[in-house]
Order: sequence, then structure tokens, then C-alpha cells
Amino acid sequence: MRARVRIIGTGLIGTSLGIALTGAGYDVALDDPSPTARWLARDLRAGRIEVDETPEVVVVAAPPDVCGEVIVAALRRWPEAVVTDVASVKEIILREVLAAGVDVTRYVGSHPMAGRERPGTAAARGDLFDGRAWVIVPHDATDPRAVEAVRAMATAVGAAVRVMPATEHDAAVATVSHLPQLAASLVAGCLRELPEHAVGLAGQGLRDVTRIAASDPRLWTQILYGNAPAVLQVLHEVQDRVTEVIDALEGIVAGRSEGALGTISRVLEAGNLGHARIPGKHGAAPAAYEIVSVVVPDEPGSLGRLFADVGDAGVNLEDLQLEHGIGQAVGIAYLSVVPASLEPLLEALERQGWRVHQ
Repeated sequence: MRARVRIIGTGLIGTSLGIALTGAGYDVALDDPSPTARWLARDLRAGRIEVDETPEVVVVAAPPDVCGEVIVAALRRWPEAVVTDVASVKEIILREVLAAGVDVTRYVGSHPMAGRERPGTAAARGDLFDGRAWVIVPHDATDPRAVEAVRAMATAVGAAVRVMPATEHDAAVATVSHLPQLAASLVAGCLRELPEHAVGLAGQGLRDVTRIAASDPRLWTQILYGNAPAVLQVLHEVQDRVTEVIDALEGIVAGRSEGALGTISRVLEAGNLGHARIPGKHGAAPAAYEIVSVVVPDEPGSLGRLFADVGDAGVNLEDLQLEHGIGQAVGIAYLSVVPASLEPLLEALERQGWRVHQ
């Protein structure tokens, strides 16, 4: 049996962590202001409730607006325990903890870069952290043993640990996490007044861009409040680029197209270069994949048969996307494979009668 861990907060992240840690052999106790959330987390095998043993590690999985006070309370209640949190913002919480006059050597912030667009206990998954980055955020007074305790816990649930200071963390997530959420919400908000026949034209591009717009507005309001300085800075950068595009399009509409196409092209090319920097499979360097499009009947067992045929061909799928045809009983499966697997996959699928395109 590994360390005794007490998780305070049994929402999506807290319950998912409890499930994963329990599976890894940790002794997990659960706590939440909501009895229903506690009971559901217990039933999902995230840990035990009504446990009085002194924990070795306390994980605060509370919303950002109350996270600081819960951390301080935990440091006071368990004077020997390492205390960490899993909030999406770090600097504002660290300032609150440092100002409380408690023993902060046992506190180290952390942030698993994992989540789902569905919030709440019922959406918890034990594999939520597999292959995901988990940022550990020590401060000047953090005891190295606290860092190692959190590192061991994060590694046990399959995460890849990164260490960085609070300011650097908040600046990074403003771009890679908080900006995408705002962008998705802004684009999805434009659909509210769009005529039904226009929304019906939506393809996979719109679904990809707006997927996380279904996230919890209350939680994200707190996150954006807590990281306002860093988010504001990156939004100003986006605003400058949007203004360039607006000026270019206004020039085209007014008949002054000289230079406009170059501006638009530069923005799109910058997007290509930025996209190419996104880490590839398992956090490795970006890889160039070939994409095979397969027409899949919208009926039970079709995807299972496709996956079986891909496996029989000895091909490993690197990524998969599905797009449903409008008004048709078929979908398109986009299979990403390494270049060396392209020809064998095409030949194998064609032999099995699949309609394939490259």
C-alpha cells in the first residue's frame, strides 16, 4: 500500500484522481461539502469516505475561488502532511497561501493538464491523466520532499511531470488552455442567432473548434478571473492579429486589395507554423502522418469491423476523427498513420470492400 491520500473535492478532477490512485494502490480518503458527490465518488471506486486516519498527502481539488482557504485549512489541520492543489491557476492561490501565516514548506502547487468538456463527479475517468502533462509548481520555501511526494503521485497515475514557477505556469496556460476555451466559446456564441438551415451546414471543422465550448461556465469564469493578467496579455496579441485581418478584409470590400491578400496569407501561414509545434503522440515531437478517409456505414458494428481490419493489416492508428454526413446514413473516418503504413493500409481496406480515399 502506498501513501495515504486525502482528496478534498470530488468533482471531475478529484474523483478521476481518486479512481486512478486507488487503482495504483494508494489508500484514498474522499471529502466534499456535498454528501451526494462524496457518495457517488465512493461508488465509482475513487476511495473511502468517513476516514479519520491522518493523511500523508492532501490534494485540494476545490474551485479556484475557494482553493486558497481550503489549502490553508488543510495545512493547519494536518501539520505533518504534504498539501497540494490541482487548480488551473497558481499565482493568485500561492499569494493567498503565503499571506496566511501557516507552514508553507509542506505546500506545493500542481496542475494536471487534463479535463473534459463534461464537468462533475459522474464524468470522472480513471485514465484521465494517462500521458498528460502534470505541472508541479514549487515556491521558494517548498520542501523538496513535498515536490517528490506530488511527483510520485502524478507518475503513479500515468502523467508526465513538468516543474515550473507559478508565473511561468500561468503565462503558459493562458495561451495553451485558457485562450482556446475563450475562442471556442466566442465562435459557438455566434451560432445562437444563426438560422437553423445555416447551422445544419456545420462540418467537422466547426465541431472541432467549438467542442470545449460545452465546458462549465461557472468554473471557467473563476479560472479566467484568477489568471486575468496573463489572459489579458495573450488576448491583446490575438486582438492585434484580428485587427490586421479586419483591415485587410475591409480593404478588399472597399476595392483597396493591394497588400490585403498578403496579410491574410501571413496570418494563415503563422497558424500552420504554430500548429506544427503542438506535441505529437504521447507528448513526443510532432510527427507527419498520412490520412486515409474511409466511408463507414452508420450502423452497429461498422467501426468495430473497421478497427479489426486495420489491426489485421498490422497497422497502428496514430489518430482518429469521425465526421457524420448530413442527411446520409454514413460517416467518414479519418485514419492517421505513419507514412510507411499508408500503402499497406489502403490495399488491405480495399480488399475488405471499404470505400477509401487519400
